Amino acid sequence: MPARPQRVGDQIRAELSTLLLRSVRDPAVRLVTLTHVKLSRDLRHARVYYTAPIDASKVETQRGLKRAATFLRSQLGRRMRLRHVPELTFVYDDSFEREQRIAQVLEELHMNAPQSEENGDNGDSSAD
Repeated sequence: MPARPQRVGDQIRAELSTLLLRSVRDPAVRLVTLTHVKLSRDLRHARVYYTAPIDASKVETQRGLKRAATFLRSQLGRRMRLRHVPELTFVYDDSFEREQRIAQVLEELHMNAPQSEENGDNGDSSAD
């Protein structure tokens, strides 16, 4: 990603995090963590990736963010110097869950792998 969209995305993430914490009163979105923002090349569309606490309903959190999007966009327009304030689309970031599943599978593979050292086989197949 070019430098400017990355910089603007980081700034949008920081501003939105502050707004969610201090200005949005919807309990469904107060504990949301914004992980990153991807902007289109023309900076008119922003995909805002988020995670939520385990006990939070993903559906309710998504609805809360959708309800707050217009307010958040208007506040971004007041706080940032952009020619066009991007349309905000909130996307649940499941990368942490995927990482956990991969780690679990790798652990299971490791636990189920034959232990060659326990059988006295050190992997050397040459005979003396």
